[in-house]
Parts: sequence; C-alpha cells; structure tokens
Amino acid sequence: MRILAAVQVIVAGFGNVLRGDDGFGVAVAERLLEGAVPAGVHVREVGIGGIHLVQELLDGVDALVVVDAFDVGRPPGTVLVVEPEIVDPRELDVTARRDSLADMHYATPQRALLLAAGLDVVPASTVLVGCQVAEADSYTQGLSPAVAASVDVAAAEVRRVVSELGVAWE
Repeated sequence: MRILAAVQVIVAGFGNVLRGDDGFGVAVAERLLEGAVPAGVHVREVGIGGIHLVQELLDGVDALVVVDAFDVGRPPGTVLVVEPEIVDPRELDVTARRDSLADMHYATPQRALLLAAGLDVVPASTVLVGCQVAEADSYTQGLSPAVAASVDVAAAEVRRVVSELGVAWE
C-alpha cells in the first residue's frame, strides 16, 4: 500500500441487508457514518448498487476501501484485510466477458471492480476489509451475533487502512 498526499478515498460498504450476514458492509458503513469522517474520505452504503461506485470512480480517486461479507472458510466473524483479486475483462473470452458484464446493478464488489478495471478506473490503492459470514443465503434481516460483533472491528480496520494512506482517522 502506498502513502498518498491530499488523498481522496472512497469507503464502499457492499451487501444485501435482506440476506442476513450479507449486509455486513452496509452495517460497517453506517457505523463509520455515526462518527466524524475526515475530509477527503467518502463513505458510501453501496448495498447492491455497485454501478454507483463505478460511476464515482470515473471522477478519479486515490484509494478505495471495499467492505463486504465473504466466505473464506474462517470462523464466523473473522475480519480480514486483503488486496482483492481484480479481473481484467479484456483477459476473459467473449462469452465470459458478456456474462460477467451483463449485470445492471453490479451487486458484488467483484463485478463492480471488473467493470471498473475495464474502464481503467480502479484506484492504485484498493483494499478489501471483509468478514467471514455465518449465514448469508437466508432471507432475513440482521446480522448473526458473531458477524454483528465484528462490525466495530472492521470499522477500526477501515480507519487504520485510511490512516496508513495518509488521512488521519481516529
């Protein structure tokens, strides 16, 4: 991760709040918005509308912090900070590219970042703060206890990442 001067950062909370733990990213964005957000940092509740994030990236930003739930086989509630794998759509065959880009919402970070890569607007500093889900496939509102307990942990990780980029956030 590189340190930038006069940084413009987007923090994007992804997720479907009607699918249990999948709403984790939105919950973290809401938590961050409860406090003061430093100048140059724009916290967005993306939900399932990743196309809106791509539109903001077209204006140019220095860094992107994506917050989302995922399943990587860890205990529920485990928070990880990773560099996301971003597929360049030009590397996909025509059928895979068409299928991957034919999404009106870009509901997942992977799809939104795929489109952003195709438009060459992925910030050089892009980080994913993710939380291992307990259950994200059921139709229910609210996070499981383990994932709900990780919202503050993830919010602290977002603040740490942004601070490492050169924007103090306490």
